[in-house]
Amino acid sequence: MPSTSDFKRGLKIEIDNAPYEIVEFLHVKPGKGGAFVRTKLRNLFTGRVLDQTYRSGEKFPKPDLETREMQFLYHDGTGYMFMDLTTYEQLTVTEDQAGEKGKFLLDGQQVKVLLFRGQTIDIDLPTSVVLEVTEAEPGVKGDTVSGATKPAVVRTGLTVNVPLFINQGDKIKVDTRSGEYLGRE
Repeated sequence: MPSTSDFKRGLKIEIDNAPYEIVEFLHVKPGKGGAFVRTKLRNLFTGRVLDQTYRSGEKFPKPDLETREMQFLYHDGTGYMFMDLTTYEQLTVTEDQAGEKGKFLLDGQQVKVLLFRGQTIDIDLPTSVVLEVTEAEPGVKGDTVSGATKPAVVRTGLTVNVPLFINQGDKIKVDTRSGEYLGRE
């Protein structure tokens, strides 16, 4: 069981039967009284951030988390369907659970799915994906201001700001953390 002295960014702990991830923490040793730790914790189910203070040395249970290698199959309008690569069991992740990460999923893509007591809580994507541009306005000749961008829609429905030279049918590399254009493939 991790205690407050083991706290670090990204550590996952369980509080009131819910998994939390440590976003920030600060050990405080006042001149008078016992030491304590101020933390910002993100609930892995809801995404809400919670500010909490704990006494130094307090212990927390580790959450029952499981990571499975899965393959994205398809999106049916209500959720995203994944298949476990070892058992071939299928699992549905709702649009609320996937959030913005659903806009980066391609058919056949392998991802890691994080489960808490059999319930899906997160999808771990690679840092970048290659997506095909399906809609892009043509660049206007003479509009060559450095750094000028235009919106482009990729195959998954995500809108990305791209340089003026990108056209429909081009494949671009997109950062999955920020949704920014990284380059042309």
